[in-house]
Amino acid sequence: MNILAMDTSNQALGVAVLKDGQLIGEVITNLKKNHSVRLMPAITQLMDEVGMTPMDLDKIVVAKGPGSYTGVRIGLTTAKSMAWALNIPVVGVSSLQALAWQGRFYNSYICPFFDARRGLVYTGLYEIREGEPESIREEQNILMEDWLKEIAETNRHVLFLSPDIDIHKAMIKAYLGSRAIIDQGPFHLASPAHLAYAGKDKPGDSAHTLTPNYLRLAEAEANWLKKAAKNDG
Repeated sequence: MNILAMDTSNQALGVAVLKDGQLIGEVITNLKKNHSVRLMPAITQLMDEVGMTPMDLDKIVVAKGPGSYTGVRIGLTTAKSMAWALNIPVVGVSSLQALAWQGRFYNSYICPFFDARRGLVYTGLYEIREGEPESIREEQNILMEDWLKEIAETNRHVLFLSPDIDIHKAMIKAYLGSRAIIDQGPFHLASPAHLAYAGKDKPGDSAHTLTPNYLRLAEAEANWLKKAAKNDG
């Protein structure tokens, strides 16, 4: 089975190709550039490198958020359009779960998170079970301080993974001390190869019904709903 995986849900852009369960190509860039003009060229370049055409694909896996609203939409729109045109399954995987794969050899709790501004984060809590990260706390949009208080009560060591780790590192250490495990560099960037493995055995979603996992409304939409509710009242 040939699988194409793509992740544009945060600043890093990643594309990977699996062939019969083997990673044969991967591209990752971590730049503040527009994913909308870079995703398809990255896919084309990688597939040319591995000697495949879109018609060779059997499944597409995409990171469905949370993360950047625009980034999530770009990835899902591209994945769904390709899957529909090729008549193949598309699978949406949580961007937090994909990042949690970076800790698959860690034997305690794993906390992936993305900064959501104003002290908030998108986050969840995972544990490796049967070689894969399994969610043990529901993913949520929460104040980082409240979240750290909550997981500090577990009295467990926690591996923190995030491209935004520097923003919250001091607070993490303040609440968890030596129980906070924080690695460096590339461990904080989700791998599209891990995304592909996370989705390879999942049943396909409908290209028409697969939806983003934003965890919260965009600010403009939330404000519109508040205004509409006020007018109705």
